[in-house]
Order: sequence, then C-alpha cells, then structure tokens
Amino acid sequence: MTSEELKPRGLLIVVSSPSGAGKTTLCRRLIEEFSDIVFSVSYTTRPMRRGEEEGIDYHFIDEPTFSRMIEEGEFAEWAEVHQHRYGTTAEAVKQALEGGRHVLFDIDYQGGRQIKAKFEKEAILVFVLPPSLTELEARLRKRATDAPEAIERRLKKAHEELKQYGLYQYLIVNDDLPRAYERLRAIYLAAQCALDRMGPVAERLVKEAESQAQAALPSKDGDGPKG
Repeated sequence: MTSEELKPRGLLIVVSSPSGAGKTTLCRRLIEEFSDIVFSVSYTTRPMRRGEEEGIDYHFIDEPTFSRMIEEGEFAEWAEVHQHRYGTTAEAVKQALEGGRHVLFDIDYQGGRQIKAKFEKEAILVFVLPPSLTELEARLRKRATDAPEAIERRLKKAHEELKQYGLYQYLIVNDDLPRAYERLRAIYLAAQCALDRMGPVAERLVKEAESQAQAALPSKDGDGPKG
C-alpha cells in the first residue's frame, strides 16, 4: 500500500463569527503557518474595500453574474450577508478534497450550515465569539471601513449570528488574539487525527495485516509459507 493510498481526503475548516470578532485575522495566521492549507477565495457582489485584491481576498463579481452561477448550480454554498452575496464554488471544494488539501473558509453561519450538510465528514466548524458586544462595537468603529449606518446593521446582524453557535463543533472567545489563535491551531491539528478522518486509513492497514497473517499460515498439506 502506497503513501498516496493511505492519504485521507482534505479537511474543510469553516471559521465564522460576527463582523469584528477577529476571524479573518485568525484565518490569515493559520494560512501563514501551515502551507498545506489553502484559503477558499469566495465570490462576492460587494464592492472591493481598501487594501483588498481581486483573486486574493475575493472574486468580485456583479449581481447578474452571481445569479447566473446560482441558477447553473456552481456554488457549494452561498449566502446573503449585509445586503451582499457571497459564495464558494463546488468545483473548488471538489478539487481540494480529492487532492487531499485542507481548505479554510472565512464564511458566515449560512454558508457553514450548507458545508456541514454537504460534507459532514470533512467539515470542521469553528465559531469565534467576541468577549462582549461592547467590545465588538468598539472594534467595528475603530476599523473605520464602514459608514455609521453599516456598523449599526452589522451590530444588529451580530445578535442573529450569535444565536447560531449551536451549529458549530468548536467555540473560541477572542479576548486575547495569541491565545485565540493557539486554540484555533490546536483544533486544526487535532482534527487531522479524528476517527472519522483517519478511520478508513486504519481499516485499510488492519485488512493488510490480516492478509499478511493469512498468507503466513501453513498450507493444508502441512507445508509452511512459501519463501
């Protein structure tokens, strides 16, 4: 049995949080440390923000194009968030899983629910919580990338998003960035050793061992195993 045959499928690591809780910073750190993780570049209809790059942060497309992609079944998940739509293509997910690569998703709970439903064995869902709503508001205002009315919408949306924590397998409170990152890192490393993921590998090894043991048994005519 070759190492390629023993190699399990990739993981889909979904990290969600209300805006301002710090999930994007945590995701970037994980990508920087582990070269075997690729970032899922979503498609979005929202305008590009200062400092963002096409194909690096998002694929920026218009509403008609996004609607066409939905109609043609191109998305593994998509959702409308803060009056804009975001989505991940099914082809990108398929290629990563079959190639044994791990894919990191920085998406909201609606997308997380869809990924979990379609890829239950491969999906690892992590929800990042702010230490408080007061701190969340302070972070959004300090970020200064949105108009005041947009910040109010994000805070209102945060109340809805926080209620969805039960969808997730892991919760991280981001009250201290280094500590929060260490917890995300630990979840990623532990997920690679989970029974659901490594069980098929162990099962193949058990069957191989049984076959070798059977081949080593004496034949019925009394002869030992052939050398």
